[in-house]
Amino acid sequence: MFRSDVPVFQFRGPWGVPIQITASLLLIPLLYLSLSNGSEMLFYNIVFVGMLLGSILLHELGHAWGALVQGIPVRRILLHGGGGFCEHEGDTTPYEQELIIAMGPIVNLAIWAICSLIAPGVENMTWAWALYWMAYINLFLAIFNLLPVMPLDGGRLFALFLLRLFPEERATAMAGWVGVVLTLMWLPGMIWVFFNFGLVLFFIPPLWLHWQMTRAGA
Repeated sequence: MFRSDVPVFQFRGPWGVPIQITASLLLIPLLYLSLSNGSEMLFYNIVFVGMLLGSILLHELGHAWGALVQGIPVRRILLHGGGGFCEHEGDTTPYEQELIIAMGPIVNLAIWAICSLIAPGVENMTWAWALYWMAYINLFLAIFNLLPVMPLDGGRLFALFLLRLFPEERATAMAGWVGVVLTLMWLPGMIWVFFNFGLVLFFIPPLWLHWQMTRAGA
C-alpha cells in the first residue's frame, strides 16, 4: 500500500541520493501529536517523532551505503507511513543483496550502542532522556526489521540464508511458512508493542504473499 504512494517532496541526501517523502508519512507525527496533553508533553512528543523519523532515514541510508560501496547505483529512498525503502538500480547477486539488506539494521544497532554508552554520563535530564529514547528506538527498529517476514530485512535475509542450504523452491516454501505463522501473530504483537513501548506500527506483513511462497514448486 505505502510503496505505491506518490511523493510530495524530494531533496538530495548524502552521496546525492534522492530522498522522497510521501503524504502518508504525516500519519506518524499526527498520531503522536494528537496524544499530547499539555505543552510539555507536546514538546517531548515532537522530539520523539523527530528521532523516530530520523532513525528510519538513517536505516535507509545504511541500505544505500551498502549498495553504493559495491558500485551499485541507488535510484531513491522513499519514506512513507509504513517506514521506508531504498531502491537501487540493476540486478544484484545474493551476496551483494546480503550486504545491502544487512546495513539497515546494522546502522540502527550502531546508533543504539553509541547512545547507550553516552546516556549514563549525561547530567542534563532532557538530553539524557533523548539519548535513552534514541537508543531504544534504534534497538526496536533493528529487532523489528530483522523479523523473518516479507518484505522486512529479516524476511529477505532469512530467505537468502535458506538459499545457501536448500534448493530454491524448498527455501522459498520454508520462508513462506515462517512468514505465514508470524503474520497470523502480528495483530496481537502490534497491540503488545503499543502498550509496552508506545510505538504504533502501520505495517502488516502480506499474508497472501507468504502463502504464495509456501506453494513454491507445488
